[in-house]
Amino acid sequence: MQITLIDENDYRRQMETKVLPALSACRDEGWFTPPVPKDLGPAPTSGRLHYVCYDAARFDAIKVAGADATFRGAIVISHGFTEFASKYSEMVWYFLLAGYSVCVLEHRGHGRSVRDVGDKSLVWIDDWRRYVSDLAAFAETIGQQYAGGSPLNLYAHSMGGGIGAAVLEQYPSLFDRAVLSAPMIAPATGMPNWAARILSEGLCAFGLGRHVVFGQGPFDPNLDMTEHQGASEARVRWYHHLRCEDSNRQTNAATFEWVRQALRLSSAVTQEKACANVETPILLFQADHDIWVLNQPQDRFVKTVRESGCEATLIHVPGSLHEIFSMPNAILGPYLSRILDFFDDRVTAAL
Repeated sequence: MQITLIDENDYRRQMETKVLPALSACRDEGWFTPPVPKDLGPAPTSGRLHYVCYDAARFDAIKVAGADATFRGAIVISHGFTEFASKYSEMVWYFLLAGYSVCVLEHRGHGRSVRDVGDKSLVWIDDWRRYVSDLAAFAETIGQQYAGGSPLNLYAHSMGGGIGAAVLEQYPSLFDRAVLSAPMIAPATGMPNWAARILSEGLCAFGLGRHVVFGQGPFDPNLDMTEHQGASEARVRWYHHLRCEDSNRQTNAATFEWVRQALRLSSAVTQEKACANVETPILLFQADHDIWVLNQPQDRFVKTVRESGCEATLIHVPGSLHEIFSMPNAILGPYLSRILDFFDDRVTAAL
């Protein structure tokens, strides 16, 4: 399926005058109270999770040029570490053009969802399994509502991809198809992960779980493009603009407890027994120059899932940074086409 990409040379104007008004016309915002997992008990801080959904029927009603009038189901987006719903507006636009409703959950500790630490710049979670329970419950209710009996697919990036992988293992019939984009099957910690595991476990045992990790800090409103060399400057500047205009989008640093839980998540999702539970076809995109997650564990994850009898395909994206959706159109175009073709296979088979 071919979708016309936003012109990078006119990016901000097109986002502000064309994309955002259209999204606003079909946008629903809400709050989700997740169930308490039996094996975890209540979260440290009671509260609700924020979500934003976009209805394909209402989008079609405004007659956007290039939109596909065929309803194809719904896509749940599971975002990455320190991200927020509106960062995915461009991807939502493309999914709507292709005929999908879209549901974006802001994970706890992110965006406008409940937080367990007072400092909005920090990410803390008491147990990685709470992320998984949250996402599964959201997909089972809000996601299925927007799918309306049609396919329900998953698009998950980075931390959200690690969470998504765990959901696929623990709730094997929930999604029809899943795209994992540079997923955090294993985080890049700057040291061997076995050493990071020992260090984070020790620091948390000494009561430092809510302290910021070494080398990270608050959000800096001054954008340094040298940290994004190779990405689309227009897209990077747009994301930064979104962060500057809302303090809820300025989450920026990990705590030692988050690192501990990320490593525990990694250990769990890469277990052969867990991978054998996956029934949902997976398309995993791997970034060529990824400094935030490790690529070899992605290779092993796909291999193990495939050997267990489930469809799993890995696509290595040459020249791409971690956020493949932030790359120039020359890379984003083929990436988006592969995603839409993959999701569409299920719809075509059902027609």
